[in-house]
Amino acid sequence: MKELFGLMKFGTKSALWAAIINTIVAILKTAAYLITGNVAMFAEMMHSFGDAANQFFVFIGSALSKKEPTERFPGGFGRLVNLVLLGAVLIVGVLAYETIVEGIHHISNATHSEDWFWLNMGVLGASALLEMAVLYKAMKEITEHLPKEQTKGFKLIPESYKNVKDAKPASKLVFLEDNVAVGGALLAMLAIVVATYTPFHSATGYASIVIGIALVFVVGRIFMDNAAGALGVADVKMQARMGARILQHPHINDIQNLDVIKEGESLHVELKVEVDPHMTIKEADEIRNYIDKKIKEAVENVTDVIIEFDDDDDVDTWSQILNNNPK
Repeated sequence: MKELFGLMKFGTKSALWAAIINTIVAILKTAAYLITGNVAMFAEMMHSFGDAANQFFVFIGSALSKKEPTERFPGGFGRLVNLVLLGAVLIVGVLAYETIVEGIHHISNATHSEDWFWLNMGVLGASALLEMAVLYKAMKEITEHLPKEQTKGFKLIPESYKNVKDAKPASKLVFLEDNVAVGGALLAMLAIVVATYTPFHSATGYASIVIGIALVFVVGRIFMDNAAGALGVADVKMQARMGARILQHPHINDIQNLDVIKEGESLHVELKVEVDPHMTIKEADEIRNYIDKKIKEAVENVTDVIIEFDDDDDVDTWSQILNNNPK
């Protein structure tokens, strides 16, 4: 148990903040539902409670993935976060289904009402602001590897969208979910205004369906990314980046093979380099230390590096690998 609590400090902070904020938002929506009896607010309440539970499990999974390898699991626990996120998308999938069904129900049973208008607007407005705070935290995590001047001020927003595909799995989930949450809250507010002050009383139903479809997109994106992560997906961009650094050594003639495999938030590296066959063991050991240092300079979250040596075959293998890799 002590080890479990010790690992919690390594969990993804945006997921923890998202879980806390969504719990607060869910409580606000629960109070609003109990006062107004608004079915749409009930759906939003369930949505927020589901998000809170989902993101709490994501935080736990990202923390446990940092556990050191054991005799029973010598490969470590890096891919555990991918497995947790695959489970998390099931929750989001159920929420998406319920949201769409609730929207269809509202369209077929739309009625005009101005009761508790400002309470509903106030709760949704407060929810949007709180979700924006979580979204900002996720944006900071996604862009933490970039120079500060590149993410200063409003530059953070476009840079986070540009780099989201390379983000940690947990940060990506929070980022995508909170985009839907913020957009959904704003859309719901607009729909309430339209339904209250125009003849288009079914606007909230259509808004609910749009939010549900957006959640389906999140489910699909997260499922595909984490299914690949659970299987072990190659990071082609990182391979090229590491290869360029390794070949800076004057006694490394070529790279015969270089695999960079994503394991959750960590990377596993295996490579075979070509050197002079008459090289001494001491010289080879110095090269091994050089490679290990260069790789860890290129990226922080490398769990292990396996290096093999082979004699130079006078064939430029690394250039061929780069040309054959998809961009």
